[in-house]
Amino acid sequence: MHYIYLHGFASSPNSAKARDIGDRFTQIQTKLKIPDLNAGDFSQLTITHQLAQVAAEFSNDSTPVTLIGSSLGGLTAAHLAQQNLQVQRLVLLAPAFGFLSHWLPKLGDEEVQRWQQEKYIMVYHYGEQRSLSLSYDFVTDAAQYQEKLLQRPISTLILHGKKDEVIPIEASRDFACSRPWVELVELDSDHALGNVMKEIWQAIRLFCQLP
Repeated sequence: MHYIYLHGFASSPNSAKARDIGDRFTQIQTKLKIPDLNAGDFSQLTITHQLAQVAAEFSNDSTPVTLIGSSLGGLTAAHLAQQNLQVQRLVLLAPAFGFLSHWLPKLGDEEVQRWQQEKYIMVYHYGEQRSLSLSYDFVTDAAQYQEKLLQRPISTLILHGKKDEVIPIEASRDFACSRPWVELVELDSDHALGNVMKEIWQAIRLFCQLP
């Protein structure tokens, strides 16, 4: 089994969750790949680019893959699993289901219209700790990745905070209720899940049958 971690939007392999989970995999002497999903140019980021980038990390010998995805990385992981039978297990941390419907209203109609007209917007990038430009292509690309398309019955564990201020837990509840192969664990946390990393690791270890 190969394990790959997908970080969230405007984040990096150096995020707190990526480092924490990476360290725990190291402790049990199991390899975890953590690719940089900004692909060297955040301005041209799209979910389609992320899907191609992560798929390129798969081995050619059909070794099964477990994807662990955080926020937008979780959404990307779910769509990759739908497209690629090599993915046999999913762990989704506060997955960004309905991402555009939650994010764009916070920007406001005027800001979104300006973004569409001017083609780029400045977004704070937590990995870089500064604002970077992002193409409107991100929005038009993301709009095609709808949750209704995710119907492959793949063993899935979702861990989501009940106080999530970015992606409400209802998004994961709605996703899980119509998919009997999905297990949803609700945690007393927010979107960052920083206070429940020990519980998250215990759940991942049990679910993935890690040593």
